[in-house]
Amino acid sequence: MDAKTAAKDIRQGKISPLYVLYGSEKFRMNEFAALLEDHLIAKEDRDFAVIPFDLSETPVQAVVEEAETVPFMVERKLLLVRDASLFTAGKENAKIEHRVELLSEYMQAPADFSVIVFLVNNDKLDERKKIVKAAKTAGTVLAFNPLGAEELLRWVEKGFKDRGCAVAPGTAEALVASAGTGLQNLSAEMDKLCLFAGAGGTVDAAAVESLVHRGTEQNVFTLVEDIANLRLDKALNTLYELLKQREEPIKIAALIARQFRIILQVKDLSALSYSQGQIAAQVGLHPYAVKLAGEQARKFESQRLRQILSILADLDYQMKTGAIDKVLGLEMFMLRLGA
Repeated sequence: MDAKTAAKDIRQGKISPLYVLYGSEKFRMNEFAALLEDHLIAKEDRDFAVIPFDLSETPVQAVVEEAETVPFMVERKLLLVRDASLFTAGKENAKIEHRVELLSEYMQAPADFSVIVFLVNNDKLDERKKIVKAAKTAGTVLAFNPLGAEELLRWVEKGFKDRGCAVAPGTAEALVASAGTGLQNLSAEMDKLCLFAGAGGTVDAAAVESLVHRGTEQNVFTLVEDIANLRLDKALNTLYELLKQREEPIKIAALIARQFRIILQVKDLSALSYSQGQIAAQVGLHPYAVKLAGEQARKFESQRLRQILSILADLDYQMKTGAIDKVLGLEMFMLRLGA
């Protein structure tokens, strides 16, 4: 079962007695837990019907004991359990003794008045552990991994719609380009943009450009994009904007080198018929960043990318040894690429 299907079941009243949520997308995990909370517990009851635990500080047997205790004044209670190592291959806290066998026994006959949600901030579960197999049998185990490139854009568009405002074509792309792929940050920027547009209003790329602050990495990506398209005037403007923000020239050069290195890696792996998801896992990037790097990769030959990286390595050495003025070195690098 995937998260979308599980969410649909919750809205229809089909609640599992136990959930194990894992993955790197903490924001989506918390969204799912909030959905459960909204459908299980009335707002006025949440202070005593929603009970948090952290297994780095509390033994799991305390969670089981609470789950087996009949709730007071409410029909159901929700136990939100932050898990550091129970379901993963991570090193357990030697100071806390977890009697996992008690949780396994509980899973065989869970209380109908308690719902336990384990939130595991790890890309993988340890499939060798008996408790993982027991959770898959007795409850619902859901992965929350980074959204694919198109999924991310759809998530942004849905986010605007849920907030009651429309989006012009290209707005989702503009927002991700400015704010990055972090869902928490994207959500906050959507709140701001919809507040600016007003109820029923429309958010467009111009609003994103004027209201959303670009991080250094996003600015460097735009700078490389302008270089690739020989828009040197825009690239230089971006460079001067970064310098105005007191960004260190050596850091800017390093980030430019990192982006060209990513472009080369994506180009080489694409040539080996790797999928977007496989490249993302191999390079350690969000799938959307891989998609954009792939688009940039089509504008360069592999040999040219290697040459650019060599030039940047030489520039880095000259800047660090004082052989060249840092800002002048960056300007000359960019003009040389556009020549």
